[in-house]
Amino acid sequence: MAALRIVLTILFIVVSIALLVVVLMQEGKSAGLGAVAGAAETYWGKAKGRSMEGVLMKVTKWLAVSFIVLAAVLNISKF
Repeated sequence: MAALRIVLTILFIVVSIALLVVVLMQEGKSAGLGAVAGAAETYWGKAKGRSMEGVLMKVTKWLAVSFIVLAAVLNISKF
């Protein structure tokens, strides 16, 4: 049981660092001239899910869910 806790703790640390890096890589919502000029209405705005920004958003969501689940599992296993 101690080995599983060590593995989960290491995984938690890796997910935490990855989440930090992915969040820092993202642009702000108001960043860039595209937001001012209304570029969200163009093809590139509609195909955002396939762009680097869209991928970063999806990775952020999955890492955040993993972070919360691992935190809960590590907290429950203390008892």
